[in-house]
Amino acid sequence: MRCPVCDYKSTKVIDSRLSQDGMAVRRRRECEKARCAFRFSTQEEVELMDCAVVKRNGRREPYLREKLESGLKKSLEKRPYTQNQFHSLVHNIEREIQKVRGGEITSAQVGEIVMQQLKGFDKVAYIRFASVYHSFEGLEMFEKELKNLSGKEI
Repeated sequence: MRCPVCDYKSTKVIDSRLSQDGMAVRRRRECEKARCAFRFSTQEEVELMDCAVVKRNGRREPYLREKLESGLKKSLEKRPYTQNQFHSLVHNIEREIQKVRGGEITSAQVGEIVMQQLKGFDKVAYIRFASVYHSFEGLEMFEKELKNLSGKEI
């Protein structure tokens, strides 16, 4: 791996650590160029490859992490969370997507997985996502979802 500071062609791994869930590796690296010796960290994790998302109209698109992250960020706008928590959320969603075998997953399945993960992560973000995903058209639909979320009468 190249050094991000001096672009030297070689770096050495100083330390490697597994993430808490054991699904990623964090590596501490150092540039091998004597005058630079810059230290930095890299993250290695499983990547979703060859996964197609089947849209409601039947069209197929390749899975794109950026699209998932964009939708999550809209739901989490102005909500308190750290970058590590967000990364963990994305990772958990992708792990659930990987469990669906066959190389294809419907957009509805992805939406349900996202909702399931958001429910435990941030209830406000969950409601925001659900309102767009289920196309809420009135207050009654919000109340019904809030009732399901809290388990209480509103």
